[in-house]
Amino acid sequence: MAAASDPLPDLLVALPVVILACGAGAQLVRRLGQPPVVGEIAVGILLGPSLLGLLWPGAQGWLFPQSVLPYLGVLGDVGLLAFMFLVGLELDLGSLRGHSRTAVAVSQAGIALPLALGTLLALGMYGTFAPAGADRLSFVLFIAVSMSITAFPVLARILTDRGLYRSRVGALAMASAAVDDVTAWCLLAAVVAVTGSGSPLEAVITALYAVGFAAVMVIVVRPLLARWAARAERRHADGVVLVVLFSGVCLAACATDGIGVHALFGAFVLGVVAPRGNRAVEVTATRLRAFALPVLLPLFFVGTGLKTDVSLLAADPRQWLWAGAVLAVAVLGKWGGGSLAARLSGQGWRDAMTLGALMNCRGLTELVVLDVGLGLGVIGPQLFTILVLMALVTTAATTPALALVRRGQTDPGQVTGTAGNEREEPALSSGARL
Repeated sequence: MAAASDPLPDLLVALPVVILACGAGAQLVRRLGQPPVVGEIAVGILLGPSLLGLLWPGAQGWLFPQSVLPYLGVLGDVGLLAFMFLVGLELDLGSLRGHSRTAVAVSQAGIALPLALGTLLALGMYGTFAPAGADRLSFVLFIAVSMSITAFPVLARILTDRGLYRSRVGALAMASAAVDDVTAWCLLAAVVAVTGSGSPLEAVITALYAVGFAAVMVIVVRPLLARWAARAERRHADGVVLVVLFSGVCLAACATDGIGVHALFGAFVLGVVAPRGNRAVEVTATRLRAFALPVLLPLFFVGTGLKTDVSLLAADPRQWLWAGAVLAVAVLGKWGGGSLAARLSGQGWRDAMTLGALMNCRGLTELVVLDVGLGLGVIGPQLFTILVLMALVTTAATTPALALVRRGQTDPGQVTGTAGNEREEPALSSGARL
């Protein structure tokens, strides 16, 4: 009887199926010129109730029994923490040198306009989509922030494939995305604080704790890590650096989770303050990327897919109208806002439209934000499905949109992509490492 309740055999079946399926999906779309994350998101959706559960519910129930879902979720969350650490580590605010005015203008316009349009959209959607118990302020704030996301890592991947990574427009895009990422995660932390607090005073206290945490990480932890990593590099203690940094990711995540601004924020901040240019840290990042991203992150994609049910929209045509409105607001806000700001900052129309198209790419980062909102009870399954589809469409549309905007112009160093297990992942100081 005890053996029958053991989830390990079921888990040992689900893990390779998920990992191999997502890997196959990534390679397939890679051959079609799309970022691998598009295939992974799509595979996650296909393995959920939208297709497998609809056509063959018995197979889905056998592959993903209720006993293994919590374990898949936990392992996927660990992969997500590693991913957020790598995203923070990849952020190079030094790229703003020489581009700060345009980068700040593009990133902030690419946040301000989606925030404004998302707020108006959310006010109209509240009565239809807000779950029971979700207050209007939390719902509106979350939808507004979800419209403002840019996927920094997949943007770098696309720039590399197009040969634009080291070009002027590529540098502007990376700098803009870096500022956008930092701003968006701070806004999300504020939304989580407001949602999880019982009163405005509690929300303010949570925000102050978060600011204090970030200050300690920058003022205290950053120089300590830099000195310690330098000593570890001289001693070639790469294994120790891996253990310490991964432990630090877990502890930083635990701290921000306790504060009330979500564990992912802690992992991201630790990545931001981790030392750059250190061989031992780069080796650690390479090892994390080699295991966590191809093995653990697919479990997050499937977890997202199991919560995404397109059939929820099929019963009511009005749901698809709302889905169209969400997509229109998302594209107008990010692409329109980023392009207009870049043009007003002195960029030509081609480069301005290029920056706007890149800022409209959402990728895995959007899924992370949506999963937070669903977990908090701010959004329900129907709206979650609509927003996941929006993330998939805007990500898949980025590469063809970029090709259309830059048609007739040969970008120096353009490449067609390389073989291998490449995904939406950060690279340390070089787009070639993506």
